[in-house]
Amino acid sequence: MAKIETIDAHHHLWRYTPAEYGWIDEEMQALRRDFLPKDLIAAMVTAGIDGTVAVQARQTMEETRWLLDMADDCEAIRGVVGWAPIAGEEFPECMEEFDGREKLRGLRHVIQSEMDEHYILREDFNSGIRTLEGSGLVYEILIYERHLADTIYFVDEHPDQPFVLDHVAKPLIAGGVLQPWASHMMELGLRQNVWCKLSGMVTEADWRVAGNAGWSPETLKPYLDVAVEAFGPDRLMAGSDWPVCLVASGYAQWFEVLRNYFAAFSETERKAVFGGTAIAVYGL
Repeated sequence: MAKIETIDAHHHLWRYTPAEYGWIDEEMQALRRDFLPKDLIAAMVTAGIDGTVAVQARQTMEETRWLLDMADDCEAIRGVVGWAPIAGEEFPECMEEFDGREKLRGLRHVIQSEMDEHYILREDFNSGIRTLEGSGLVYEILIYERHLADTIYFVDEHPDQPFVLDHVAKPLIAGGVLQPWASHMMELGLRQNVWCKLSGMVTEADWRVAGNAGWSPETLKPYLDVAVEAFGPDRLMAGSDWPVCLVASGYAQWFEVLRNYFAAFSETERKAVFGGTAIAVYGL
């Protein structure tokens, strides 16, 4: 079987300033520095990763431009999921600026941080998603597990738009809570235009109390089991959520957890999870 490149489907880059990254609190001291392509490359080597997808961390067009510039200068960064004002009247015009920026492969809005719990159902936001349809760009869904019911309704409004769910919808791993998250994941997984990233799980565990000791492969296994049952290996992709993951896990450590979990799966399934699906979905 031909080799398929291994892809880290989810990481961030930033030049740290307290004003722009206010969400990085005192307990995240390790993240209060710059994380640039040279740091990413060093991490990738430790886990045998060939390429990556860089994802927005600030909701500005400036950051989207910066990520694309970084990607243009770094062969390892195969694609970028940026931000644009999807809910704004100016959205179509804004997107014209990115014509020809071939590494722009998707957009994301930080739904989880919106004060409006039902933001994902707003008409202005959905109008923007309709504009996105047919563009070849993925829309990346960043939510907490409590938003899943609305997300299912949202996805049903856009059956022709490809969606990628980030961080398995952030279940309550620290509390060991599976329901109703698991039932909602099974329902969402019935939509064939939705894929799911296996990322951001260690930071939903009890890392603030115990750091790396706040989770184990055993505590994560029930959540991985649900993701596999809901989406199947062919619609899952491995992502690090680096550097955010560093508060709870090393880069190579996370990929080791996933490789051990999928060790008994077929070679075809493993190749999909660790690269093939990301390459296909994002057109890398």
